[in-house]
Amino acid sequence: QLQLVESGGGLVQPGGSLRLSCEAPRSTLDPYAIGWFRQAPGKEREGVSCIRMSTGSANYADFVKGRFTISRDNAKNTVYLQMNSLEPEDTAVYSCAAAYYCPTSMAQDEYFYWGQGTQVTVSS
Repeated sequence: QLQLVESGGGLVQPGGSLRLSCEAPRSTLDPYAIGWFRQAPGKEREGVSCIRMSTGSANYADFVKGRFTISRDNAKNTVYLQMNSLEPEDTAVYSCAAAYYCPTSMAQDEYFYWGQGTQVTVSS
């Protein structure tokens, strides 16, 4: 069982930045791809970004391109999501999940381990 723990959420003003972390405290993430997802109140969960741990190759949803950057630290078994130029529409619970590869369409059914999520609120 792979445990994923998210952190770094909080309250930030529009235009601000946050860095989220997704850590596997007791496992290596090397075999996996890690995706970030978000779910706003009353909306369906949507894919944000994904990175393959072995190569660092990544993809992004169109709505975050140029604002969010995903990265990984294999030695720390941690994936980061740097979020800049945050907008109120980015308010959501952000979760990370593990798959064996990054699905091209952010297909959620390819992910089989999920973290509990961290709340991001963008508000003035």
